[in-house]
Amino acid sequence: MQVLSVISHLLDYPKQEMIPARDELIEVVQQSPLNKQHQAAVIGFIEQRFAGDLMDWQAEYDGLFERGRALGLWLFEHIHGESRDRGQAMVDLVGQYKQAGLELDKKELPDYIPLFLEFLSSQGDENATAGLQEVEHILALLFCRLEKRQSDYAVLLDALLHVAQNQVDLTPIRAQLVNEKRDDTKQAIDKEWEEEAVTFGAPDAENCPSSVNRPSESQRKDQFVPVTWTGFDKRAS
Repeated sequence: MQVLSVISHLLDYPKQEMIPARDELIEVVQQSPLNKQHQAAVIGFIEQRFAGDLMDWQAEYDGLFERGRALGLWLFEHIHGESRDRGQAMVDLVGQYKQAGLELDKKELPDYIPLFLEFLSSQGDENATAGLQEVEHILALLFCRLEKRQSDYAVLLDALLHVAQNQVDLTPIRAQLVNEKRDDTKQAIDKEWEEEAVTFGAPDAENCPSSVNRPSESQRKDQFVPVTWTGFDKRAS
């Protein structure tokens, strides 16, 4: 499902080399299984973002996704936080990727959403939908938080929920987030720095690179390898 690869690129850190691919990305969206409403929303995101200043886009991206944890693009962070269970979950997911023929760079965290989407895009439509359904509660949480902040990135998460044939009731999530305190303020960030960071994998793996490892043709599989998302109780983290 190529549209997941498009959304993977759009959720990744904005890079100059992506700009010339504007028309190609739009064409993929137009030919995707997204309905007309979601196609228009994603295409609108592409047209607006690609027409603007790249450095402004990058600065906004940093402020949105790389400060605080509420909008972190790492799936297990919304399930396990910094508990020891997250480390084992990482190991398990890497093993599942390997079963499907995907080898990761040492610096890549396997639960990075753009990487996960790129993987699913190579696994066939049914498998891609099933994979998104396994994490739809996390996607719904991120969507509601982006929606609350009135960010246009919300349309990308909304499109993913559409592909997943979302069954999550967004109403209680929105209600819970009404009084949620933001964790990207100066005060919240200062408090976070006071705590010792916990890292997984290689010493420099704490910062997932802004370029995901794309599966090659030889790594494309039709046999879906389910991901185990234990510990996520379907409530906003």
